[in-house]
Amino acid sequence: MRRALVVTATILLVNAAGHLADLGAQQTAETRSVRDGVYNEEQLDRGFLAYEQICSDCHGYDMEGGEEAPALEGGTFLSNWNGLTLRELADRIRTTMPPDAPRSVSRQQTSDIMSLILNTNNFPAGDAELGTETQVLRQIKIDAFGGER
Repeated sequence: MRRALVVTATILLVNAAGHLADLGAQQTAETRSVRDGVYNEEQLDRGFLAYEQICSDCHGYDMEGGEEAPALEGGTFLSNWNGLTLRELADRIRTTMPPDAPRSVSRQQTSDIMSLILNTNNFPAGDAELGTETQVLRQIKIDAFGGER
């Protein structure tokens, strides 16, 4: 009886591992890059307006950074965020910005602002808007230097 239980448990574990591997492969296959044109020009226009109202006082008009706010463009920004996802960037914006009113930036404003950040860092626009859903943003990697997926 004990041996049958061990065999059954082993079979269940092998099946579960196979399902997890399939899920991981499926998620990898769905991963996109910011190099794939994940925002569009209309969203970029809204992103500029939102950035100007919410972000520019601290991060600078050209995203160059300020005394206490990091730059949102250039090598340091790209190095810090390379390999992470847009979900992680969106979470940072939504939960900590602006410093005097955290959690006040809407999901739509966050995606719009991220479109401007992507554009400023020379990532191309595409046909569709960048979504606001966590699952969508989780699938888009910040591939700062090419070749990451």
